[in-house]
Amino acid sequence: MLRGEITTAIRRALMQELAAVGYGRLSIEAVARRAGVSKTAIYRRWNSKLDLVLDVVAAAAGARLPALDTGSLRGDLTLLFQVVAHALRHPLASQIIPDLLAEAARNPTIDETLQRVLRARQQEIVGRLISRAVQRGDLPTTTDPDVAVDLIVGPLYWRLAVARTPVTDSYLEALVESVTLGLGALDALPRQRVAPATD
Repeated sequence: MLRGEITTAIRRALMQELAAVGYGRLSIEAVARRAGVSKTAIYRRWNSKLDLVLDVVAAAAGARLPALDTGSLRGDLTLLFQVVAHALRHPLASQIIPDLLAEAARNPTIDETLQRVLRARQQEIVGRLISRAVQRGDLPTTTDPDVAVDLIVGPLYWRLAVARTPVTDSYLEALVESVTLGLGALDALPRQRVAPATD
């Protein structure tokens, strides 16, 4: 195999092994065996199991998406939800994501990397979607981008990755409508946070 082919084979094997056994039981030996390469080939590229996993996860999160610019907020949300639903339905993603999130709760390095990668990715994709919607007048200029991102990303992730409930076309249509209405209603929310009651 050529150098690039070896790296691709290792990354593919890592994802398959991670889905099969989880991070805790993952070993470089098993990844090498699945990829058909030596352990040396892996250690030549990554210093440790953790480095390998974080690099592959960051690369997967950074995979290119189609341009989400349909000319309307509803159109952009429809396309985004279709792409995300397709990605989260993939067996590897549905097994790997919950496992990595559980591992992140125990491993600060994984947690920090996942937070950084996911936050950057959300800002790049969803933040840009919100910005265009504001520029077009689909959303008010006072739209809170952080709340908007949570409102867009949260429901679909919860349904597919946490509740693991199937998503139908009619559900996606209803979700687009609900999120669009919810985003428009953000402007009506009070800006001042209420302090919790104290005894």
